Amino acid sequence: ELRDFYTEYGFKGLAAKVGGGAKSISKSSAISTPSSKPSTAAQLATADMFAEVEPVISVMAGPTTYETISTWAAFDAWLAIINAAELTALDTETTSLNNMQAQIVGLSICVAVGKAAYIPLAHDYPDTPVQLPRDEVLAKLKPWLEDASKPKLGANVKYDSHSFANHGILVQGWQHDVMLQSYVLEVHRPHGLESLAKRHIGREGLSYEALCGKGVNQISISQVSIPQVTQYACEDVDFTLEVHQQLWPRLQADDKLRAIYELEIASSASLLKIERNGIAIDADSLRTQSNELGGKLLALEETAYALAGRPFNLSSPKQLGEILFGAAPEGLGLPVVKKTSTGAPSTDEEVLEKLAEDYPLPAALLNYRSLAKLKGTYTDKLPLLINPKTGRVHTNYAQAVAVTGRLSSNEPNLQNIPIRTAEGRRVREAFVARPGYLLASADYSQIELRIMAHLSGDEALIEAFTSGQDVHRATAAEVFGVQPEAVSSEQRRYAKVINFGLIYGMSAYGLAKNLAISPADAKAYIDRYFARYPGVKRYMVDTKALAKEQGYVETEFGRRLYLPEINSPNGPRRAGAERAAINAPMQGTAADLIKMSMNAVQTALEQQNKATLMVLQVHDELVFDVPPDEVDWLRANIPPLMAGVAQLRVPLLAELGVGANWEKAH
Repeated sequence: ELRDFYTEYGFKGLAAKVGGGAKSISKSSAISTPSSKPSTAAQLATADMFAEVEPVISVMAGPTTYETISTWAAFDAWLAIINAAELTALDTETTSLNNMQAQIVGLSICVAVGKAAYIPLAHDYPDTPVQLPRDEVLAKLKPWLEDASKPKLGANVKYDSHSFANHGILVQGWQHDVMLQSYVLEVHRPHGLESLAKRHIGREGLSYEALCGKGVNQISISQVSIPQVTQYACEDVDFTLEVHQQLWPRLQADDKLRAIYELEIASSASLLKIERNGIAIDADSLRTQSNELGGKLLALEETAYALAGRPFNLSSPKQLGEILFGAAPEGLGLPVVKKTSTGAPSTDEEVLEKLAEDYPLPAALLNYRSLAKLKGTYTDKLPLLINPKTGRVHTNYAQAVAVTGRLSSNEPNLQNIPIRTAEGRRVREAFVARPGYLLASADYSQIELRIMAHLSGDEALIEAFTSGQDVHRATAAEVFGVQPEAVSSEQRRYAKVINFGLIYGMSAYGLAKNLAISPADAKAYIDRYFARYPGVKRYMVDTKALAKEQGYVETEFGRRLYLPEINSPNGPRRAGAERAAINAPMQGTAADLIKMSMNAVQTALEQQNKATLMVLQVHDELVFDVPPDEVDWLRANIPPLMAGVAQLRVPLLAELGVGANWEKAH
């Protein structure tokens, strides 16, 4: 029992000191053999079929057998094995990490711990041994791959699905993904297979860098010898299966976590389709914007030089620190707001924002940084990311990254395009529909505030949403003690900042800074808010207490959000964890809801054979490529479908807009 406890919580050193404990050892001596577990009829049948396999190369000794399949006899034997298996671990080795460009070099399969095979298909180093032809192998595997009744297991199955899709195969039957199992069970830990294997089964194997090198000297896996890749690839599927055997029972034992895992599995399938659909961009528009931004940046440089009294490198923290904080006449002698770990005055964004309240140079620098980021990240880069085959941009959605359950978009990151500036909104204008189509955007209205009302159970807040009031106006009326119709635009703005600020645990100091008022006035506003909405205050107090007691908080649907620093002796870290404890259930519930909506909408589009394509998911928003004759259907069906995926104490509201580009669709 002690060994199991140590292993579960990652105390590998202590576990190793207990007899039979987990160790960091080579694959061949770390096998949990199938015979150590009760055998089903299917497993016994599988064991019989292993005897018929004709291995060309057996690269492991002892209880672990890793085989290279290079004859049709061996292939046919393994095809029979996976067709009869209760579950098959499957993995691909490819030429690229780019979802839309990866070509399969080989694939590995495993149906019992310690027994795996690798099929090399496109290795191309000198004197490469004979390999089975890739097209013929994939054609023979296609019926099994596309059979939803043949259960499959992987580690980041969305990537493997892309790899097969690049060869015209749409894999069906993905039942499990150990990366997503880990993400649901232990969101605060790494979810890569190497880490999972060490943590849960005490096994280590060859790393990709050990095979291919790293940096500029890294070679393609197609150039690595087949025996080496056999070991590496078979380890991957072998580890995947054994890790699954550890994690899946834990999910089965908890109905809420199992439901979240099933949501993630379904979301993986929807995201695969969104990623492959991609979105069109107007490259000429972006190039024009880049030229204009370049001119603005040059003008800002000249302004900064004039304010500083001399030219300097705007990207150099050292030179910037000398100018901002140095003594006259070389520097401006501005007050030091905070220092770096080395003791030098900090020039980070927070410091510049504080100084910009009183001094023109920091304000110019902030503007420069904002435009430079927009130019480098979007207007310069997006045209380069257009896929030459599809003519579209295909982002990648990483599921197992954000601890709140939100997706992480990369290559390109389409979630952080600034929409509060005219320049940022122009970038969204460059996202366009395909010829003859329109873009539609459906998003939730004030989703996190509605979730706050639901989770807190505050009667006044629930009433504001249930009766269809403008919640910011209603809050302003409560805080400022006036009738709703008498609320000024300034009072409503204050109330909006308070509403959203408290969701993120904003302090009186933060509110004062945001509204440019005194801390005393900010505290008075917050006190008045909590007096009018006591349920919100109670929720915050109770949630922090529960987080300290159990080490995690939950979304409405049971997603666990762990807070390792919630009882930290370090004050700032503990305070940060307390703010996260308040916000995470709201942001996580919103993430759950948009995934539910995404899956429901994708199902509806497919069931009704619509030509509309879902092309983006950005925070609380879904974006579609829609033919004109389906716009009315979309308007009539998508908002109520999104609003109905869950029943909260307040109504969910989704709104849909249509336009020629992403910006005009709002």
